[in-house]
Amino acid sequence: MPGVSGERDPDGAAVTVVQAILLGGGIAALLGVLGALNAPRLLALMGANAEVVAAGRGYAMVMLGGNGVILLLFMLNAAFRGAGDAAIAMRVLWVANGINLLLDPCLIFGLGPFPELGVTGAAVATTIGRGIGVLLQLVVLLRSSGHLQVRMRHLRVQFRLMGRVLRLSGTGMLQVFIGTASWIGLVRILSGFGSEALAGYTVAIRVVLFALLPAWGLSNAAATMVGQGLGARDPERAERAVWLAARMNLVFLGSIGILFMLLAPQIVGLFGVDPVSGGYAVRCLRIVSAGFFFYAYGMVLTQSFNGAGDTWTPTLMNLFCFWLWEIPLAWMLARWAGFGPEGVFVAITVAFSTVAVVSAFLFRQGKWKLSVV
Repeated sequence: MPGVSGERDPDGAAVTVVQAILLGGGIAALLGVLGALNAPRLLALMGANAEVVAAGRGYAMVMLGGNGVILLLFMLNAAFRGAGDAAIAMRVLWVANGINLLLDPCLIFGLGPFPELGVTGAAVATTIGRGIGVLLQLVVLLRSSGHLQVRMRHLRVQFRLMGRVLRLSGTGMLQVFIGTASWIGLVRILSGFGSEALAGYTVAIRVVLFALLPAWGLSNAAATMVGQGLGARDPERAERAVWLAARMNLVFLGSIGILFMLLAPQIVGLFGVDPVSGGYAVRCLRIVSAGFFFYAYGMVLTQSFNGAGDTWTPTLMNLFCFWLWEIPLAWMLARWAGFGPEGVFVAITVAFSTVAVVSAFLFRQGKWKLSVV
């Protein structure tokens, strides 16, 4: 949520955040109800057979119905980062994902006093973890002495400001939608290879996403530095900050990638999946982790465009790299070339690596320095 800095107008920032919460929460609640009610139809549309629909119905209903929690988590974290409180955003994500990882095996397998919910338990764990994260965010907003503070006087509906928030966030919403929806296309391709391949992919991607959290923190820090540098009319300082953050990310993600490739069987074993699903998870984790060296740069550079106020460049990159490149490549490798699920895993690595190369090329051109933040 760019432009939510409270340095000059803390009351204005607080009111804007309240309008964003009301607007985003309302839209997410509506979509959540529609998604939960139509979860079986959506699974069937993605190519799931009757067995997969029956097994995944509960998972899809919980995840779609609770999408408002996920939206608020990331929306409020964007507000904290925009206000200069990036550390709060990172701590909230660690808590939310830590609770998620702890509850996953408990609710899936029914450990101790927890009920055995199967695959639905994974969705319940995710929703609970992120819901607790949102509660922590709201507590910080109402009680914090930081840059962003919400008080009772800010809790009012302002439709004109809400409309402005919607207009300004439109491109950002489109950017996130393009990137997120592309995963649905990959799931649609994987579903044709059976539930074991889909389960293995899900486990591997969960591990990958948890490892990427600190990397996203560095990327968002770079975006903040770009905004501050351009605001101070010092684009060279902004550029130096971006390349420094990219190198730091390279060291971190590169190290994690090597560990994942070496210890993939042991990591997957912690999730207690069956041998077939575990085999897919190991291969997915190793293939996707091999691209961490590229992801490190791509994440930072993509977010830097957003920090400069140029949201169209990463939006168009997402459209090209994920929809026009990743999904067709995944289908060709999996089906036409006969690589099966591994072809999808390779396509993920290739697509994110392509994002890194394209974003580096565009960033070096320097047109983002002319953006108005």
